[in-house]
Amino acid sequence: MRGFVIRRILQMIPVFLGILALLFLLTELAPGRPLADIQDPRLSPAHRERMLERFGLDLPVHQRFFNWVVDAVQGDFGESITHRRPVSEMIAGALPATLTLSISSMIVSLLLGIPLGILSAIYKGRLIDNICSVIAFIGISMPVFFFGVLLILIFSVGMELTPISGFGSAPPFGLRGETLLEIWRDRAWHLILPVTALGMTGAAGYMRYTRSSMLEVITSDYIRTARAKGLKERRIIFRHAMRNALIPIITLLGLQLPALFSGSAITEAVFGLPGLGQILLQSVTGRNFPILIGVMTMVAIITLISALIAEIMYAVADPRIKYD
Repeated sequence: MRGFVIRRILQMIPVFLGILALLFLLTELAPGRPLADIQDPRLSPAHRERMLERFGLDLPVHQRFFNWVVDAVQGDFGESITHRRPVSEMIAGALPATLTLSISSMIVSLLLGIPLGILSAIYKGRLIDNICSVIAFIGISMPVFFFGVLLILIFSVGMELTPISGFGSAPPFGLRGETLLEIWRDRAWHLILPVTALGMTGAAGYMRYTRSSMLEVITSDYIRTARAKGLKERRIIFRHAMRNALIPIITLLGLQLPALFSGSAITEAVFGLPGLGQILLQSVTGRNFPILIGVMTMVAIITLISALIAEIMYAVADPRIKYD
């Protein structure tokens, strides 16, 4: 296994460089220029040249790409054009909100989607299967932003039970004597609706995939053999069938984590969360290419790592899979 992981990491390096090159090419082909929104048309040509030189925009594309890769390896993703702040500092400040939202919503999706999918497959054609199927189709069909606005109207505006937006009303730790537990409790209270909106829509997909995979597995020959031997149904389902049915779910899980970042961008905009989604949308509308490339680089890294973790989990779920 160790040799396989080392080989996969070495293979990821050229793939990662190719992704970075593609990002630079797409930003170059995008309409508009990075300084178009902040430059005064009355600026002198000399001042305009100094601004281009400050952000390195006077260099050829290949040289800017090489300089950025060298700096990124050292943790320097450049400077934001509109905010005049280091990109790495802005990403570090926004990453906790996005990670908290994404990981929490994924946990909710797994805890709801997989058990309900297993129940739906076991009781195929019965009432519980029909109820789960209706819930899954509604979750798949309903956009996350619409579901989020609906939750706000019901629980925040109508019932006044939860906050409408924000990542927390408590000040930073130690500023006014609040304990760390109180701050996390306040943030959890603000994340109830965003996590529900993103987690429920994700659970619908896991439910359908788990149901289809379980239906295929429980009709296999080895499951019929286990039943003929007199094994208990619970042991057959949870020890034999579910373990093999998890292989497609692991594949979906490896792709779902990067997809959560795109889904969280919309969710963060609806609920006003100060995460990567907010600064990503601002960078797109403001042509702030350093932040755009920095955030997309983070997504690319998470995608590659998620794919590697998924391949390792294949061997954990199915001992027949060997990589050495």
